[in-house]
Amino acid sequence: MNIQLESMAIEMPVVERHPNREAFRGVLTLVDVISDRPPAGAKGHRVVLTRTAAEQGLASLLGMALDYAPSLDRHDTRRKVGVITRAEIVGKKLELRGHLFAKDFPEIVREIGKSGRALDASATRTAHLGMSYEITEARVADARASIWTLTRVTFTGAAILRRDKAAYGETWIEME
Repeated sequence: MNIQLESMAIEMPVVERHPNREAFRGVLTLVDVISDRPPAGAKGHRVVLTRTAAEQGLASLLGMALDYAPSLDRHDTRRKVGVITRAEIVGKKLELRGHLFAKDFPEIVREIGKSGRALDASATRTAHLGMSYEITEARVADARASIWTLTRVTFTGAAILRRDKAAYGETWIEME
């Protein structure tokens, strides 16, 4: 079994029991895998984020915000509830770590906590929350193709939403 790992992180100073920092981790997206649903902004096209595009864009995730809409069915880039401090590609998963602003947004911390770490026997996440990336400056190999292949992206953030609304149903988020 070959496992490839690309990783980047920014180090935040340790502040014991900081009331506004609650650590999270999760899977933002899959690389070299066709999305289950068209992401917002893809004009109805399902997409494939290439490993090369993800690797080249990895640094652009660091320090970006994590947002959410109270309905958990879309992105809301004006509701910043956390920050991404680590991004790495493990196999086909683009994994994130960071912290949520727990004192400012206790409702999303509770919702993620409620979502929990439920795993079945095959280690498939059964929790109801996932994540979705936000990008700009995307390059599509062939805009006429039914499935768009993203060959370059700049990440501008990520969103927490219900997994049934995420482009990739295998994404997840949990508190650490």
